[in-house]
Amino acid sequence: MSSGSNLRSQDQFLCSICLDVFTDPVTTPCGHNFCQTCITQHWEVNFPFKCPLCKELFTSRPQLGVNTFIREMVAQFRHEAQQEASSSSSAAKPGEVPCDVCTGTKLKALKSCLVCQVSYCQTHLEPHLTTPGLKKHQLMEPVENLEDRMCLQHNKPLELFCRTDQTCVCSLCSVLDHKNHKFVPLREESEEKKAELKKTEAEVQKMIQSRRVKIQEIKESMKISKDAADREKAEGVQFFTALKEAAERGLEELIKEIQDKQKTAEKQAEDFIKDLEQEISELMKRSSEVKQLSQSEDHLHLLQSFSSLKAAPPTKNWTEIRVHPPSYEGTVVRAAAQLEQKLWEKMKKLLDLNRVQQCAVDVTLDPHTANPWLILSDDGKQVHCGNKRKKLPDNPERFSHCINVLGQQSFSSGRFYFEVQVKGKTDWDLGVSRESINRKGDITLSPQDGFWTVGLRNRNEYLASAGPPVCLHVQPGPEKVGVFVDYKEGLVSFYNVNAAALIYSFTGCSFTEKLYPFFSPCLNDGGQNSAPLIICTVNQPDRCSYNSSRLNLLVKNRQSKRR
Repeated sequence: MSSGSNLRSQDQFLCSICLDVFTDPVTTPCGHNFCQTCITQHWEVNFPFKCPLCKELFTSRPQLGVNTFIREMVAQFRHEAQQEASSSSSAAKPGEVPCDVCTGTKLKALKSCLVCQVSYCQTHLEPHLTTPGLKKHQLMEPVENLEDRMCLQHNKPLELFCRTDQTCVCSLCSVLDHKNHKFVPLREESEEKKAELKKTEAEVQKMIQSRRVKIQEIKESMKISKDAADREKAEGVQFFTALKEAAERGLEELIKEIQDKQKTAEKQAEDFIKDLEQEISELMKRSSEVKQLSQSEDHLHLLQSFSSLKAAPPTKNWTEIRVHPPSYEGTVVRAAAQLEQKLWEKMKKLLDLNRVQQCAVDVTLDPHTANPWLILSDDGKQVHCGNKRKKLPDNPERFSHCINVLGQQSFSSGRFYFEVQVKGKTDWDLGVSRESINRKGDITLSPQDGFWTVGLRNRNEYLASAGPPVCLHVQPGPEKVGVFVDYKEGLVSFYNVNAAALIYSFTGCSFTEKLYPFFSPCLNDGGQNSAPLIICTVNQPDRCSYNSSRLNLLVKNRQSKRR
């Protein structure tokens, strides 16, 4: 018999009073079946006599007839169930409670009886399921050391909880050793303790969750810290690389200056030496002629030649001529001063950039303004030109022809700043625009038309759309562009963030309506310009403030030294 059929058969043979398999089944006049003991005890305490199931009322206690058919079916069911249990039973494994009755191989216990203090397997548990006297025993899930569940003093099951002494006791303890104490059944106290444990578990889970959140916060903080450290290192490398290059150029210029002075001095000395050697040669020739003439015995020749030899040769007066070594005094100092000036200019640029970065705002792209060719990222931070025009409603805010998109945020006062990565692109335009700009058809980027932008064309041609456009000399080309606006002052400035250098400024602007960040990634040019424009996270304000304070301190120190 399968376990499935066992379950179905057991459901058919359950007494509705004891909810167990029938024992000596009997049938009432109304046709319902009960255990003989169950229905007899039921009618002994309940009057008038009614059927527990259909509530049919009997004028006198009905005569009960033994239902032999059900009795035989129950007997068959018990026999088959016992066979199945015996065939499926297995020896108790380590950690499992063994049957205390089995001899030889100990089978796994299914229940433990607190009254008998014995654990039973399926076979040996049968009497507790069928014998009326044993059916009243208290069964529980199998446990070892049943003696621990018995009162050591009275040898009775521990079935009460003394709340006064906070201990488990038996029924005799409640009237003897714990008289006048407050008692509750173990189940009741256990349920309360379970409720407390559930509350404790909820609190523990809440603590665990809060700590997990804290771990996430710490991890996020460390990520921010690492990103800040990476940016700081990158800026440090960039700054000191530029400083190193400036120092190397200064050293080269210093060495060249010294070498040029030395070469000039050497050339002068060489010229003097050459003249002196020429005169020495002439004098030696004259000395030879004088010596030869002085030894001549030809008196006539001597007298005729004497007048020409007696005349002094054309010589310079070398008494006052000196070769002065070039003066190098102050050369190194001047080179150091020039290097300091270059460093100072670099620091001022960095200070200026840090000041405007403190005005950073969060900018996201507005899909309602995006040209249908544009593809925006889900977070609204990236945009590039796709290969297919999307079918979008031609609402008034949308650019219908030009490859443009605006930011969602608008500004009508104060100062604001944002940064955009342009790395890998061959063409782009960035800046701000008025709210009332034309968004349909061809558009001219100029302040007169409500646009203040700079852009790139053909990889290396930078221009400011100032109407007429202004060609810009930007070397090296920026990988990240910062856009700063001072609404009140009418100023729009663009920065090469990596070089901490100003690219261009629109000054004297007159703003009278809302300004929106403006972006144009331009056409993708067959994939040559497919890189996106990316709105970047600007350095944290506290870090900018730190850099500004640090540079301001350097300013004060420099001014103090000059005084």
